Amino acid sequence: MKLFPKKMPTQLGSSHTAVSRRTLQSLAGLFTLAILLSMVFLLNVGRWLVVEDPLAKAQAIVVLSGRLPTRALAAAQLYRDGFAPEVWLTHSAQPGEALAALDIPYDGEDVYNARVLSHEGVPIQAIHVLPDPIVNTADEMAVIADALPPDKTGVVIIVTTKAHTRRTRELWRRIAKDRGRAIIRAAPNDPFDPAHWWRTSGDALDVVRECLGLLNAWAGLLLHGS
Repeated sequence: MKLFPKKMPTQLGSSHTAVSRRTLQSLAGLFTLAILLSMVFLLNVGRWLVVEDPLAKAQAIVVLSGRLPTRALAAAQLYRDGFAPEVWLTHSAQPGEALAALDIPYDGEDVYNARVLSHEGVPIQAIHVLPDPIVNTADEMAVIADALPPDKTGVVIIVTTKAHTRRTRELWRRIAKDRGRAIIRAAPNDPFDPAHWWRTSGDALDVVRECLGLLNAWAGLLLHGS
């Protein structure tokens, strides 16, 4: 009876080592590719966050809460250009509620936005504050949709800051698209630099916040503060 050659275990070991080496090389290649793709995404995520719809005549121009006076200034320009006969403001619940608990008066961001609009030539009778209080953008989309005509023919121009445009569009699509049409516009005077967002802490925080907000929206976890 013949025995196997003594070199057979060595050959099997060499074959196993070769397979392991190829596996490691494949994993290293995939890891390198993942890093490169991540770098490409990070370099371009600022541009990706900024989206706009073509301008058209609308029922109203809506100023989203936040970034006073940037958004209000952009809305005033759209009003002067004749894109809508009214400007709507949302009414933020904070920090007014927290300050009221301390008996500290607070006029509200909508008051200051109205002053900016008036300063920029928007007649006071054309400025309307949507009554329901809001806490976040999801709230705002619901409140804006409630203000539109029930026949679903309403069109609004929603003005926000650059990095916030994609999330605003996504939230409108998920919350209010069946109630009317929203034209999403970025404030041109917003200093956000989409091509070099990592250079300033403010831009970097905007990118992180918006990416997390989009992940939340895609997961269907729409957070309504009010």
